Amino acid sequence: METVCILIYIFLLLSTLLSYPFIKKQMRERIQRPKLPPGSMGWPYIGETLKLYSQDPNIFFASKQKRYGEIFKTHIHGCPCVMLASPEAAKFVLVTHAHLFKPTYPKSKEKIIGPSALFFHQGNYHTCLRKLVQNSLPPDTIKKLIPDIEVLAISALESWTSKGVVNTFLEMKKFSFDVGILSIFGHLESSYRELLNENYRIVDKGYNSLPTNIPGTAYHKALLARKRLSQILSGIICESKEKRLMEKNLLGQLLSFKDEKGKVLTEDQIADNIIGVLFAAQDTTASVLTWILKYLHDDHKLLEAVKAEQMAIYHEYGGQRPLTWAQTRNMPLTYRVVLESLRMASIISFTYREAVVDVEYKGYLIPKGWKVMPLFRNIHHSLEFFSDPKKFNPSRFEVAPKPNTFLPFGNGVHACPGNELAKLMMLILIHHLVTKFRWEVVGSQGGIQYCPFPVPRQGLPATFWKTPINLEQDVCP
Repeated sequence: METVCILIYIFLLLSTLLSYPFIKKQMRERIQRPKLPPGSMGWPYIGETLKLYSQDPNIFFASKQKRYGEIFKTHIHGCPCVMLASPEAAKFVLVTHAHLFKPTYPKSKEKIIGPSALFFHQGNYHTCLRKLVQNSLPPDTIKKLIPDIEVLAISALESWTSKGVVNTFLEMKKFSFDVGILSIFGHLESSYRELLNENYRIVDKGYNSLPTNIPGTAYHKALLARKRLSQILSGIICESKEKRLMEKNLLGQLLSFKDEKGKVLTEDQIADNIIGVLFAAQDTTASVLTWILKYLHDDHKLLEAVKAEQMAIYHEYGGQRPLTWAQTRNMPLTYRVVLESLRMASIISFTYREAVVDVEYKGYLIPKGWKVMPLFRNIHHSLEFFSDPKKFNPSRFEVAPKPNTFLPFGNGVHACPGNELAKLMMLILIHHLVTKFRWEVVGSQGGIQYCPFPVPRQGLPATFWKTPINLEQDVCP
């Protein structure tokens, strides 16, 4: 019996000695394993979602950064998240280590836009689709759009003068939509354009609603309208193929595409990407334009300076010819107003990514599957990078900002490919607005609403009227 016990003891001793290196390795790995960033995860399941949306998001993000630093964890929209509030972190996620983070959106939103839209993907498919979008918007093509964008801008402005008080944001959405249709299809038949507009409005209204697929809800109506959009686009595609209208616009690029195996895009892929481009461009551009009108209205001296710059250009062509590309490139003050509006408003406050593996950043662990949110707004409003950041000051862009501190269109492979077109349409509308029209904001000018992008309260209600060019008078009271 004693011999058996001795043998058992020897066996246990040998097992311990043999397993010691493995135990030691596990303990070392446990000690060395990076910890989660500081922060609060809030209540079970809902996390801090209610806290985020019950106050100004600016306050939520800024207070978190002040308490925890440039990297912190939270739990919103049903997901654990790591928020990053520095230029270096944004570059890490979006550029240098982009392969470790994939774009991510709620499934309900993917279903409405279409799962094949380029910004839901990464890798070869995303690269091919992004290249097609970029090929549809080179400088030579954008230049040719100027006369048509001018027609749309003047038509929009003139329509506002006859409507009394208008919701500026909603009117800017209509203008942005029309420019989007122009860039995608060129001169589209009015019947198709009206059908697209009618159904897109329903889709747009349901996009940010509660994703309840019950008859009568905004989300259910949006899904039905989305199916109708596919049918309308199918008709446009068939007609384009029959007429062999392979233009250099986005539709033409999508129809002409063949991969190395000769495979073409399906109609569903084409429809998803057309609707995706419309969504990506419309609300963001409309929001910035609305803020530009407010900033100019609130700063009479700046408005007069912008008007003087634009009137000088107007007198170059006497108002009888379309703007030239060179003239749109020679609006330094107006361009700085656009850039400062993009910084101040920070329409895209953050972007969503998801860690595809465990990632270590600055000694902290970002677990696989967690959402990662570079906070553009925090960077744009940082005193470290922009002096007096709460003040609207276009002159700050007389000097280029430091790298990765100004990210209104994102960064890296998923940066907005249509940013030059967006800035061009802003410059064109501002030109015709300040040279031919006056406007006055109605009611209280303070406050911000989120729908979901930040816009002045009530969409900036305003009245517009035309001004004779030969009269020397203020643009705004």
